[in-house]
Amino acid sequence: MLMPLDAQVDIPDDALLVLYANGDQSAARILTLRLTPKVFGHAFRMLGDRAEAEDVTQDALIRLWKIAPEWRQGEAKVTTWLYRVVANLCTDRLRKVRGVDIDSIPEPEDDSTGPAETLQDKARVDALQAALNELPERQRQAVVLRHIEGLSNPEISEIMDIGVEAVESLTARGKRALTKALAGRRAELGYSDD
Repeated sequence: MLMPLDAQVDIPDDALLVLYANGDQSAARILTLRLTPKVFGHAFRMLGDRAEAEDVTQDALIRLWKIAPEWRQGEAKVTTWLYRVVANLCTDRLRKVRGVDIDSIPEPEDDSTGPAETLQDKARVDALQAALNELPERQRQAVVLRHIEGLSNPEISEIMDIGVEAVESLTARGKRALTKALAGRRAELGYSDD
């Protein structure tokens, strides 16, 4: 029996995955709609390249659908598993493609703001992405997961397969490095101490 999409909005991710494994295609659609923005956002922050992030998103979701029949509900969160897969795919791509020029990477445009705000936002995004790209991979991953994706330290610990203390250390060092890298650019990026 297939359920309508609107009936599945309140169903947890792992239950939707089990429904999909049992033949409910609408469960896959709602789970895809729910997870794609998170997966793409994480991949884009890690890679700084829209096309690469789209490829990683697609690869990660395909892997999710392939493991659906073996998924054991309640053992792990679907998002935690998926973030780990995305992180591994991004790390593999970063190792293959070192030395990408950050200025050659187009940023997504926000049509809802005016030109001045758009330019300011783009400068901030570019500056943050450039600073993130300078961090070691593990620090970058921890900072992105914590401060951009908003995950908790225990969730990050599970994704990165390290202890919570290591997560705290990586995020603290990464945040200090970002602060140092961006400190001299506050006025240029439109931030004031008012």
